[in-house]
Amino acid sequence: MENDHLLSHRLRSVRSRKRTKRKDVEKQIRKKFKRSKELWKIKRNTPLIPLDNPYQRGFVRFFVVRDDVMRSKDGEFFEEILKKINTYMYSESRQFLKKKRKFGRRIYVEKEQKLKPISLWSWNDPKLGLTARERQYFLKYEEYCPYRKCNEIYYEFTEPWRFTLRIRPNMITHYKPVDFELEKEIAELEACLQQHKTVGVINKKIYGKSYKWRSRKEDVHLIRSGKYFTCALSAKEIAENFQDV
Repeated sequence: MENDHLLSHRLRSVRSRKRTKRKDVEKQIRKKFKRSKELWKIKRNTPLIPLDNPYQRGFVRFFVVRDDVMRSKDGEFFEEILKKINTYMYSESRQFLKKKRKFGRRIYVEKEQKLKPISLWSWNDPKLGLTARERQYFLKYEEYCPYRKCNEIYYEFTEPWRFTLRIRPNMITHYKPVDFELEKEIAELEACLQQHKTVGVINKKIYGKSYKWRSRKEDVHLIRSGKYFTCALSAKEIAENFQDV
């Protein structure tokens, strides 16, 4: 009788076995996720090796401070601003052309290149290092983002005439060696971590949220979402909200 009592305590329920299995799967996913981050860091920090014979691969176009502005007393000031908003464009030819359809036929037009706008996150980031004087030369504006389906705040430089475009040959002087064993392990981990169920576990257990960024709880209207059972309003207030909708 006593042995039967001990055996009943040793046997786990179905719910307990499922919980243990789920935790083991989460541990394996966390381990692979951590290993994937380590491998990407190793790949990113692989030092470049100089080439014995550098070669040219197309052309690169970028902004530089105009000569008359550079000779003024604020030349170095605008040069520091340019380092934070400069853009680089690459092309196989010096003309920097692209195809465009006009009146039913394709023509070549010059590629447009602009200074980089500063996002709201970068604007408040101390790593960017914008001084109070530099911030006076930027204008705040909103632009619709088709990917996030919302308006994004940017800061644009108000005096782009102080800079001009310059074209130079794009010289390849270094290369990064390829570690085939490292690439193979990264590919195996990515194939596992990009599965649909695995992505859900990563978003919920590692990043701390299982819902998409477009369905954030603070952005969902209580009445329109239909979740009235979580509402602590009175009947009169709910009726007024229905009238507003």
